[in-house]
Amino acid sequence: MNLEKVQEILLANGYVVDEIKAIGYGQQIKFTNGSSVNVYDSGKLVVGGKEQDNVKALLGLNPGGQPAAVPAGGIVRGNNKVFVVYGHDEPARTQLEAMLRRWGMEPLILDQLPSEGQTIIEKLEAYTADVQFAVILATPDDKGHRSEHPDESAYRARQNVVLELGMLLSKLGRRRVAILLKQQENMERPSDIQGLIYIPFKDDLAKEAGLILAKEMCAQGYNIDVARI
Repeated sequence: MNLEKVQEILLANGYVVDEIKAIGYGQQIKFTNGSSVNVYDSGKLVVGGKEQDNVKALLGLNPGGQPAAVPAGGIVRGNNKVFVVYGHDEPARTQLEAMLRRWGMEPLILDQLPSEGQTIIEKLEAYTADVQFAVILATPDDKGHRSEHPDESAYRARQNVVLELGMLLSKLGRRRVAILLKQQENMERPSDIQGLIYIPFKDDLAKEAGLILAKEMCAQGYNIDVARI
């Protein structure tokens, strides 16, 4: 793996480069959180500083620091956890959860997880610590419009869905957050940020959105047999 690929992976996961300097037979990247990676001309990577386990997992390195088998186009993940955000559409959430479990994934749904006295934001931060992908289920639960412009009224996702979407985009990066948009012709998109992964569906989530979602997850290193979907 070269310097550019290391930067691409870690920047997409929220790491900020502090310094890049030449070392013997390679270069060292230092990040503002105290993590560092030595990238040698031979392709060898040596992870140092803080968050070593997380950096190794993101770069597809085993505990000894050697490259693990990397799926084509993706990164080896340490687990199969997927964070799920949803609003008031229980049937769609049930479809999504069942589909992810059929794929061998472990969906993490906030209201099914113990709170242990935490606020909602603290709980979300705690349970996304080792998650590498999130699926946002944006369904037409609310209706809104600009003040004094009722003619612009449109369906939109719940405010908690939009808040959690923003938090997960900040944590995981755009490529690791997919938004399943139900009945998009009637929906106001929860964000106009360019490059977000929007996957539309009408009623049958698995049939209409499953294959696209699986391909996006495979591109990020998850092991899903798309030929069987």
